[in-house]
Amino acid sequence: MPEVTIIGGGLAGSEAAWQLAGRGIPVRLYEMRPHTMTPAHRTDRLAEIVCSNSLGADGTSSPAGILKRELRSLGSLILRCADESRVPAGKALAVDREVFAALVTERIESSPLITVVREECTTLPQGPVIVAAGPLMAPALAEELKAMAGSA
Repeated sequence: MPEVTIIGGGLAGSEAAWQLAGRGIPVRLYEMRPHTMTPAHRTDRLAEIVCSNSLGADGTSSPAGILKRELRSLGSLILRCADESRVPAGKALAVDREVFAALVTERIESSPLITVVREECTTLPQGPVIVAAGPLMAPALAEELKAMAGSA
């Protein structure tokens, strides 16, 4: 399998990189921070949670909890790091945001199959690409995606 490019080192991009690498597929993960910061982010860490520290319900009586159980059974990096950085929050899964992001970053950066590129990705590269940039993506990339998709 050729190298897969992932644009965005948030929760989805980090998990996608981890899952691909776990299957022997090399990954190039683009994260624009720290060179280009957003109004919400404060660090250069991957998977930085910028709003609430809660990842929602964790009990298996809710759809969100069932999904978390299934993701754990599939070896989810995000949920493993969330469990390791968990803080008390009743029936919800809440994390220490700094510890959580540090754990994800360390594991992604230590994977021999994941290359983290700390620069803004403004165009889609050739080959397999996952766009996981989220709503705070680089404006140039947003414009390229908009042009590709056409107007609604």
